[in-house]
Amino acid sequence: MSNLPLPVVNQELFDSVAKWFCEIPHSATLGFKFVSGERGLATMMLDYKPELIGNPKTGVVHGGVITSLIDTTSGLSVFSRLESPEAIATLDLRIDYLRSATPGLPIYCRAECYRFSRQIAFTRATAYQDDGKDPIAYSVGTFMRDSSKATIK
Repeated sequence: MSNLPLPVVNQELFDSVAKWFCEIPHSATLGFKFVSGERGLATMMLDYKPELIGNPKTGVVHGGVITSLIDTTSGLSVFSRLESPEAIATLDLRIDYLRSATPGLPIYCRAECYRFSRQIAFTRATAYQDDGKDPIAYSVGTFMRDSSKATIK
């Protein structure tokens, strides 16, 4: 059995959603960038910017910025498994913040859509900087799907 990554289910859909997720005003203002995607997985990042600092004394990025990155990347991981466009919405997003992000370094998020049903998609994600083994935060999330168009892959 091969351990090669599987391609996203609908590359055209995934690419358009990844682009759109980076261009919507909220994401564009924060500076989200698409990094990679494969079936069930998505990675996004943002560069360190002074306007994202939550505490001016420490220079640490605000936790809400990391929450947004995790939510967006988790949603994108759901789209990596869709055959056709459908609406999704975050139902629940639980985040464990493990440490502060190191000022000056970019922040990455890798999210996995690990279970996929007709109505709900389940995700888990890790926010990190240099090393995914030293995470900033872990999360689990659930996303509602538009079940009128649901196709499971």
